[in-house]
Amino acid sequence: MRCEDIKTVLIIGAGTMGHQIGFQCAVSGYNVMLYDLFPEMLEKADQRLESLARRLVKKKRISSSLAKEARERMVLTSDARKAGKNADIVSESVPENPKLKGELFARFNDICPPATIFTTNTSSLVPSMFANATGRPEQFLALHFHDIALSRIVDVMPHAGTHGEMIQIVVDFAEKIGQIPIVLKKEQPGYLFNNMLMAYLDAALTLAASEVATIEDIDRAWMGIMHTPAGPFGIMDSVGLDTCWKITHYWAEKKGNPKALKNAEFIKSHVDAGQLGQKSGKGFYQYPAPAFESPDFLTKGTQPPR
Repeated sequence: MRCEDIKTVLIIGAGTMGHQIGFQCAVSGYNVMLYDLFPEMLEKADQRLESLARRLVKKKRISSSLAKEARERMVLTSDARKAGKNADIVSESVPENPKLKGELFARFNDICPPATIFTTNTSSLVPSMFANATGRPEQFLALHFHDIALSRIVDVMPHAGTHGEMIQIVVDFAEKIGQIPIVLKKEQPGYLFNNMLMAYLDAALTLAASEVATIEDIDRAWMGIMHTPAGPFGIMDSVGLDTCWKITHYWAEKKGNPKALKNAEFIKSHVDAGQLGQKSGKGFYQYPAPAFESPDFLTKGTQPPR
């Protein structure tokens, strides 16, 4: 297998990241099979793809004609065999559960050609947690994307059993789809940026869960000093509170950390209420036009009790 041999990309999981990765691959000229077990997720992905295409055209990142061509190169399906039979490389974006990921890869190991490279877009796990379950650990590693509309950085993270040639192929592939690959020397949960981001978000959650200040004032403190367009809670809304909860809860339980468990419960109260962030119209803020985008957000602080 060489990078030049890659023609068809299989995306497993049509959620927040799956559809973005698939669209970027299609924009770059690859045929894309976007697979999800649930037809309703594919319906949502179809709508999100239209929205993403409009956003990228508006930002002048792509032309409207290229956006149309990219959509025509994408097939959305819940048929696993149809999705995987011609795949040259796989990108998986399903919930942060190593057992689930391993089971899905094992299924596609029986479907995909022997030369197919498997990659995971996991945000907080490491490949070695489910490498053996893939059935082809030497052809498996992490290729982690960030928000396609905001960043071109991708993390390439092999595990100890990944063949060196696979790392180079994935690096070359990342560059072919217009990304900037950063290769990690060893496994690290959260990679580089996410490792720093998780510590930042954890600190904000601890302040809010301990009722030190309101989420608005915590965001205001960060935005006012660092001059950023959003604070930690605005960022969590963009990531998706269900995703934030799964990551926080998984590591809190794994490490038995009471503070982290309390933070997970703080997020879960919103998730249980259907408040998932931007994608549901409400999270820590209301969307569209969240309060932190208001020109007077920094100056309208929470008033002390009288």
